Amino acid sequence: MQGSGAEMKRSFVWSPRVFKVMVLVLGMIVPISRAELPTKKYLNLAAIKTMVAGAEAEAQRRHVEVTLCIVDESGNLLFLQKADAAPINTIVWAQKKARHAAFYKSPSKDAAEALKKGNIEVLAYPDYFPNQGGLPIQVDGQTIGGIAASGAKSEIDEAIAQAGLDALFGKK
Repeated sequence: MQGSGAEMKRSFVWSPRVFKVMVLVLGMIVPISRAELPTKKYLNLAAIKTMVAGAEAEAQRRHVEVTLCIVDESGNLLFLQKADAAPINTIVWAQKKARHAAFYKSPSKDAAEALKKGNIEVLAYPDYFPNQGGLPIQVDGQTIGGIAASGAKSEIDEAIAQAGLDALFGKK
């Protein structure tokens, strides 16, 4: 056990036992550091403001006053705004349209079409709302929310919601 400090250091670093322990520890750490968490798209405040601005501009262009609603993919309310002259019931209707679009990953118009075809069972589906005006917000094939307008004719409500989506995705 006698000798210079350099000899002890050299023999310790290169001992087979220490080397095996180091390889074992590194083998456990490397796979953990390689794991990647999935990235998920979501609606942030900037995206919401962009959609609202586009939808408001379309409503003004058409001279209608509507309630606008944006929800996340689980139907949680992210934005709700009732125009001064929009009827009070549009607050609930806009939310129902947006939730339908998010939950069922399809326009609320599809629910209206299903009901018109005589499929009354759809009325029992949770948050299924057969009234045009709600659209899913989809990015890379993933539904991240829903947007809706309520207060004008149904086709105008949908056009207003579409203008919000167009603003978000840079269309028009």
